[in-house]
Amino acid sequence: MASMYPGCTSWEGLLNRYYLPVSYSIICVVGLLGNMISISIYLTKLRPWKSSSIIMVNLALSDLLYVLTMPFLVHYYANGDSWILGDFLCRFVRFAFHFHLYGSVLLLSCMAVFRYMAVIWPLRGVQLQRRVWGVTACSVVWILAAAEVTPMLALISLRHEDNNTHCLDFASTRPVSAVREYVWVLTALGYVLPLVLVLVCYVGIVKQLTTGPDPSSSCRMRARCVTVLILVVFVLCFLPYHILRVLWVEAQNAMMTACAANTVQAAYIISRPLAGLNTFFNLALYTLSGDRFRRAFLGTFQCQNWVSKARLLLRLSARTKSGSDTPAA
Repeated sequence: MASMYPGCTSWEGLLNRYYLPVSYSIICVVGLLGNMISISIYLTKLRPWKSSSIIMVNLALSDLLYVLTMPFLVHYYANGDSWILGDFLCRFVRFAFHFHLYGSVLLLSCMAVFRYMAVIWPLRGVQLQRRVWGVTACSVVWILAAAEVTPMLALISLRHEDNNTHCLDFASTRPVSAVREYVWVLTALGYVLPLVLVLVCYVGIVKQLTTGPDPSSSCRMRARCVTVLILVVFVLCFLPYHILRVLWVEAQNAMMTACAANTVQAAYIISRPLAGLNTFFNLALYTLSGDRFRRAFLGTFQCQNWVSKARLLLRLSARTKSGSDTPAA
């Protein structure tokens, strides 16, 4: 796809042709294997589910939906930004990315709130572990996520240029004025508010662990670790993407030098796979969330039985050999 700012060297072509396919391929392979294993563990070894387990399963399903769209983007960018799969799949793939993104933001926020309740009000935290609260929280999350990103379906479209058909990223929609206000609203409601909520939960948990009774209990320390990891995901994965998306939209709308605009565009392209890396952190989150999942996960790859059988066979073989080597009387 030709650069919008030909007066300065553009990194768009190189990043789209090499960086995005490689990044999306890694996310696809790791996320597909990891989330399929996680879902199978929850389905087969961790029933009956508590509310936290229900949120985790929904998070894994969201990640799985996301990584299943990766092959389409890998093919698109590796093929020189040439989309051959039609308008419906273009809208679906772009929609799936944002639906996963804001669904993950809200699910992680729910986890932070549940952990906060478990530390600040332990009795209420126990009540929140009932399945009805998990089902209710996830239902609200998916309704809100759908409400946030559904307008995007009307804004995403194919663009025909240079004898190619392009499936444009949402923030590269032309004219950009059509999405400018929506980008700001989506960033504020879909990311900034949940980020503030997670920060409040983290500060509350730290204060309670510092001043409350039994600050070193395993439950409280695990709650702190989970909230810290959620905060890391918000800052490391989601923050660069949202900042650079806003900057890229404003760069297209404002009078900016070619080099400055190309720099913002390159940084925005780099940030897009970073937003998808939350699937990696989510896999770590499952193991931190409780001992049951950790034991089940390790048990899935347990090789102790095979080692014991191999040792037994070696011993039997050694005894048989020593018996056959003994001379007859």
